Amino acid sequence: MKNFFSTKSGIIFVGAVIGILAAILQKLGNPPNMGLCIACFERDIAGALGLHRAGVVQYIRPEIIGLLLGSFLISFTFKEFKPRGGSSSIIRFSLGFFAMIGALVFLGCPWRAFLRLAGGDLNAIIGILGLIFGIFIGTVFIRKGYNLGRSTPTVQKAAGYIMPVIMVALLLMLVFQFKPIFFSEKGPGAMHAPLIISLIVGLIIGGLAQRSRFCTMGSIRDIIIVKDFHLFSGVVAFAISAFVMNLVFGQFNAGFAGQPVAHDLHLWNFLGMTLSGLAFALAGGCPGRQLILSGEGDTDASVFVLGMLGGAAFSHNFSMASSPKGIGTFGAYGTIIGIIFCLIIGFSMIQKRKI
Repeated sequence: MKNFFSTKSGIIFVGAVIGILAAILQKLGNPPNMGLCIACFERDIAGALGLHRAGVVQYIRPEIIGLLLGSFLISFTFKEFKPRGGSSSIIRFSLGFFAMIGALVFLGCPWRAFLRLAGGDLNAIIGILGLIFGIFIGTVFIRKGYNLGRSTPTVQKAAGYIMPVIMVALLLMLVFQFKPIFFSEKGPGAMHAPLIISLIVGLIIGGLAQRSRFCTMGSIRDIIIVKDFHLFSGVVAFAISAFVMNLVFGQFNAGFAGQPVAHDLHLWNFLGMTLSGLAFALAGGCPGRQLILSGEGDTDASVFVLGMLGGAAFSHNFSMASSPKGIGTFGAYGTIIGIIFCLIIGFSMIQKRKI
């Protein structure tokens, strides 16, 4: 039976649903222009676990739990759950680490970049241009033979279940308000939609993204490499539907200055997302796609996700993360070091073609 969600109509439908649900989550309590942000929400989870002590961004986000578990349940149902891994794990962790540093300099992942634009934040245009530039650099390496190696089926099938089990554990901690967990009393971390709605939305999006292969980074990469607009049509639908819903809910406010959880330092908005885009391209997927792959049993993607959690902790503990006041004290250093690291990885992992 043909998978509808893999068709052009299907990917457009999925993108539209994600955009609508993201706007609804914002209306129900999630931070402004942050109805759904993989990087920001993973940062909040890192804070809730005490990996950083930025008190305004600490909360176990049910959306992240739902995304991964939704992918797990759907992939298991359609017999696409296949534990696999073993491909350059430490490099993937490091790419996730630096991808998060770049995202927190910009203040958002690719999903939030488009949601910020849909909410009227014109600073997002600079970030999206940086994202495209970073992905473009990544495609140059890919064309030259960049390769982290192939994931192989794991003998220990239990490895594929580790991330779903972790998500269940996080959900239990959230539901029962496990005391060692930190919860923000003010700021973005204290703003959230009702738990059950956030979880259900996450499950729905996780399932749809798994069936459709929705990926923001992949959509831009495919255009650059093979002139394929299939995935990008879903991203366009995502942004347009969020824009329309923001107009309906009165959540649209166009401009550069005074945008929620954002800054207007254009150079660092561009370079932060350049770093993230390059890291995503070298790792083979945006943060959302990495979560979905983790739900399918891909332990390489799981390592990338854990790298992002580590990067979130490092960013806040070492004053690299931005705020509405601007970039962190050491945000510029982290961004430049990250770009240099990714370039080194790009060059060093080019495999010469056999004649």
